Formats: sequence, structure tokens, C-alpha cells
Amino acid sequence: MGRTQIREVMLALLILVAACLITISGIRTTVSSTKKEEKAQLELAIRRAIVECYAIEGAYPPDVDYMEAHYGVVVDDNVFIVHYDSFATNVMPDFKVLDRTKEE
Repeated sequence: MGRTQIREVMLALLILVAACLITISGIRTTVSSTKKEEKAQLELAIRRAIVECYAIEGAYPPDVDYMEAHYGVVVDDNVFIVHYDSFATNVMPDFKVLDRTKEE
């Protein structure tokens, strides 16, 4: 193999590595964006279930399990942690959705 051929092979390998890195970066960005959207949708579902429960039952839900059982909220416990603080049935609870992978 001559010098020209070695340069061409090296250039081709460099281009291939660059393309792989760009593809991996794009995939990571997409996954991150999707996870943020899932988190936002879960927060919205919880907020709506809290308000709907109060409107129908006259009391805020006692916990997330109650909302899952009665108001269709679905929490993927492998992906998210929901901190739910219910002080009283007539006081709107505080909640926070956390990404489980960042917590571990």
C-alpha cells in the first residue's frame, strides 16, 4: 500500500468515526427530549387528576396510588419518582416528578 492509499483509508475511517459520533449525539438528544416530554405529560396528568378529584369528590386525592386507581394516572416507577405531599383533604397537595436515573 502506498502513502496515498493509507491516507485515503485513514480519511475514510476518520469520516466514519465522525459520522458515528454525530449519530450517537443525535440519539442522546432525542432520548433526553423524549424523557422531558414524558415528565411534563406526567406532571400535567397528576395536576389534572388532583383538580378532577377535588371537583368530583370534594377532597384532594390522598396519594398517587389513589390517582392511579381512580383517575387513570400512570406512573412508570422504573423511570420516574413522584414525591406527593398531601397535608389535608382540603389543601391542594404539593408534588414533584423526578427522573429516577438522575436520583440513583
